[in-house]
Amino acid sequence: MTTSNKRTALITGASRGLGLALARQLARQQWTLILDARGSEALEKARAELVRHTTVIALAGDINDKAHRQALMQAARDVNGLDAVVNNASTLGPSPQPELLAYPLDILEQVYRTNVIAPLALLQEVRPLLKPAAHILNITSDAGVEAYPGWGGYGSSKAALEQLSAILAAENPTLYVYWVDPGDMRTQMHQEAFPGEDISDRPLPEESVPGLLELLTGERPSGRYAARSLTVVR
Repeated sequence: MTTSNKRTALITGASRGLGLALARQLARQQWTLILDARGSEALEKARAELVRHTTVIALAGDINDKAHRQALMQAARDVNGLDAVVNNASTLGPSPQPELLAYPLDILEQVYRTNVIAPLALLQEVRPLLKPAAHILNITSDAGVEAYPGWGGYGSSKAALEQLSAILAAENPTLYVYWVDPGDMRTQMHQEAFPGEDISDRPLPEESVPGLLELLTGERPSGRYAARSLTVVR
C-alpha cells in the first residue's frame, strides 16, 4: 500500500523508450508506479531496476485486452487511486509504412484500437480511481498534425487521439488533460518507422522527460504541448 501523500502514476508501454525513461525519473522522485507493457521479460527487467527506488507494480499484457485493463484498475485500487495516467503505449503499424491506398484495413483497425480506443478504454476503467485534479498525459506525435506521406495510418490515429483528448479535457474541467508530442526520438519504434536508416542523430527519449515531468507536477492548463518546447519551472 502507498501512503496517503505519495503520488501514484500508471504508465503504459513502460518497458522501454519514453515510457521507461519517464518511469525512471518518477521512481527517483518516489512516485508509486503501475507499469504495463506487452513483453514480460523486458517489463520484469524494468521493474527490477526501478523497485530499488520506489514501489513498483508491473503487469505484462496487451492494453487492448479488457481483462488486462481490469488488472491495472485493480492495482490502482490496491494503492488507493491514481494521481496520473500516462497513455504511452502505441503501435506503428506495418514497417515500412504503406501509403493509405495500399494500407491493409485489418491492420489499420488494429492501429486505431491500440492508439485511440485502448487509451480511452483504460481511462474509463480507472475513472473511479482518479484522484481530484489528476493528470492525464496522452502521448501523441507531430504526425498527428502534419501530413507526412507514408504516415497516414499512424498519423491519423494520433490525430484521433488528439481530438479525443481535447474533448476529454472539455468534458472534465477538474482534470488536467494533456496531449503531448515528445518529438523525434532514438527509440525502437522510430527505427522501425525508418528501417535500415541511421537514426543516431535523433535525441534520446530522456530529453523529452523534463517536459513530461513539468506537466505531471505542475498546473498548466489542459491542452496540446510539445515536450521539448516546455520551459521547466523550478
